[in-house]
Amino acid sequence: MNVLSSAQIEAFNQEGYVILRGFLSSDEVGFLYKASTEDSHLTENTYAVLDANGNESRLALWNDPGEDAFGMLSRDERVVGAVGQLIGGPVAHFHSKVMQKVPKVGGAWEWHQDYGYWYKNGFLFPDEMISVMFALTPANKENGCLMVLPKSHKMGRIEHGKVGEQVGAALDRVERYEALTDLMYCELAPGDALIFHSNLLHASNPNTSDHPRWSIISCYNTLQNTPYLEPSSCFKEVATVSAGSILKASRAGFDTISFNQKKSDISLK
Repeated sequence: MNVLSSAQIEAFNQEGYVILRGFLSSDEVGFLYKASTEDSHLTENTYAVLDANGNESRLALWNDPGEDAFGMLSRDERVVGAVGQLIGGPVAHFHSKVMQKVPKVGGAWEWHQDYGYWYKNGFLFPDEMISVMFALTPANKENGCLMVLPKSHKMGRIEHGKVGEQVGAALDRVERYEALTDLMYCELAPGDALIFHSNLLHASNPNTSDHPRWSIISCYNTLQNTPYLEPSSCFKEVATVSAGSILKASRAGFDTISFNQKKSDISLK
């Protein structure tokens, strides 16, 4: 299924990211946001990760997309179609997560590349890995929206090390590249989707506003780019569902999600 125009594909290849405005409907956003804030199984499996200053952001992460609304989002033919246009196929699902930056105390995410983590998971080809962020609330400078350094995916993988409870890219290279380009704030409205390359440098500031910054991120690989010692979801093609399946999903499905409690070596935002 072709979702992206040739101009959008070219923008992704050149800049390392592309924003799709209004990708999800207001009904889909409302249902997903309500689930992410009120479902007890999800909230019970949410944990905090500290930034370098000790501020926390919270997330819940899982590997296998099921029959619940989150699984329907990751398996949506529009999402998988766009991913396949950019990284090839067949497409496999690596993991998804609900990212939660609460007002006033939501922490920062340090500059990093997703492949800075995923390289150590055993994936070989960064061009065949991608992340899709879906905004469930407004994301802006005040509440810590994602920041990116355009074209930085062309630098290749940068060494990463521990920063607080996170993993960050080597700052000497980040700062040198930052001096050569304009930092971009990816301000999103609810329902917008941000797709970005696994080697794109990105970060986010703390949420100093009175408003939450909530998002879902789904990450994908191609079937020919499978790692070792990783979840089975990486090794099987996504079973796509038709557009609109999010609103038809059963709320009971959330109880079947097998959440991942590991804090290390996963990509966080």
